[in-house]
Amino acid sequence: MTVKIHWKPLLVSLAIPLGVGALSALLSRPGMADFQETVTQPPLSPPMWLFPVVWTLLYLLMGLASYLVYTSNAARTEIRKALTLYAAQLAVNFFWSIFFFNFRWYLFSFLWLLLLWGLILATLFAFYRIRPAAGYLLIPYLLWVTFAGYLTFAIYLLN
Repeated sequence: MTVKIHWKPLLVSLAIPLGVGALSALLSRPGMADFQETVTQPPLSPPMWLFPVVWTLLYLLMGLASYLVYTSNAARTEIRKALTLYAAQLAVNFFWSIFFFNFRWYLFSFLWLLLLWGLILATLFAFYRIRPAAGYLLIPYLLWVTFAGYLTFAIYLLN
């Protein structure tokens, strides 16, 4: 069985989450500048350099998952619903770092992260129903956001 790669949809699918993440990071950069020096960190806090590495990988996995859904043979209505959930979670993801780093709304950011977690889970299931591999590709994202929830809530408690 040969797999035909549709390059334009693949590149657009990868560019969308990478662009969302890059713009969010750019807008959050002022708040990140002194974050580690001014905020008490909880146990298990990774070094700041790890975050862009992990997020780049996660955005690539998201993009690949959305590509698999977009190019599937599923009903267009199912694909549209799944990609709408995907867009919603990307929008919520976009604003989290701004709320957390720029405004330092730690409790609000934790609650926002719970919304994001629920949207990721819904997207994962919607993607899985269309293409199981697409759902599996979102598992690392869900796990990382779970870990981010721990960090966010702990930072709220410590600061």
